[in-house]
Amino acid sequence: MIKRAAILGTGSWGTALATLLANTLDEVCIIGRNSKTVEEINRHHTNQHYLPGLPLAHNIIANTDVTELQKYPLILFAVPTSATEQTAKSLAEMKLPSETVLISCAKGISSKTGAGMSQLIHSHLPDNPLAVISGPNHAEEVSKGLATCAVIGAKDHALAQQLQRIFTTNAFRCYTSDDIVGIELGAAMKNVFGIAAGIAEGLGLGDNAIAALVTRGLAEMTRLGTHLGGKMETFIGLSGVGDLMATCYSAHSRNNRVGKALGKGGNLQDIIANLGMVAEGVPNTKSIYEAAKKTEIRTPLINAVYQILYEEKPASEALQDLLTRDTRPETG
Repeated sequence: MIKRAAILGTGSWGTALATLLANTLDEVCIIGRNSKTVEEINRHHTNQHYLPGLPLAHNIIANTDVTELQKYPLILFAVPTSATEQTAKSLAEMKLPSETVLISCAKGISSKTGAGMSQLIHSHLPDNPLAVISGPNHAEEVSKGLATCAVIGAKDHALAQQLQRIFTTNAFRCYTSDDIVGIELGAAMKNVFGIAAGIAEGLGLGDNAIAALVTRGLAEMTRLGTHLGGKMETFIGLSGVGDLMATCYSAHSRNNRVGKALGKGGNLQDIIANLGMVAEGVPNTKSIYEAAKKTEIRTPLINAVYQILYEEKPASEALQDLLTRDTRPETG
């Protein structure tokens, strides 16, 4: 029975997951590179940069030594998507025990191959049991114990049920699924639409426009996601429409904040620098745009966000192009 876990990443999501697991496990170790953050967690039981004002349970510890991972039967990948593959490679080089359970917690796909993060992890650690977790799960709310639901994806149903028991608390309810592909695609694509919703708000378009954007974003997500191997029911579930709504409407959403600043005329690089954290939707947009280009699926919203982020197209012009496209039936 798993009673100890390690989390790779001292950011807000990694820290929030630690606070969650501290309710059901004897020990949770956060592994990070920043020695000051590690010292703060161990000495003061806080992580003020990412989750200010949050007291951490005393069974949460931190370490900079990645070899400590060999001691834990459960490891969560909560590093940015850009660091996931290299992190998995490092674990493979240290010959991690094959029975160690791995969970991918990042939301994105590879810009090179379009693969989900779990696929990258599996390519380097093929013998380890693997799962993913996703849903409308803002770190700020999870860390405060506010009511939250999530979905755990694993091909092995017994593993999914075991993890479901570990993650479930009175405030955090978990469901299970075997659709890892759909879960990861939904989690990645919703970030793009979160930026789009923020842009719409920054332009002052109003609730009608944002509601329409979210609805058409879901249609686009489902259309592309099912083509790439995900299941329809996944995109109308927690990691699809659930996460989409949280990202498009919440003030906690970094992607929404990036979009809002862009809509108000801000410069992308300055916006990212001022954010001080990773907004996965920025690299996700490029990855998903590249994946969509290899198909014949219509992705007008993804294309528009890509043009704004990577081709410096004015947001107002991109909006006008979306509104003046040829009319068509709502479905099909």
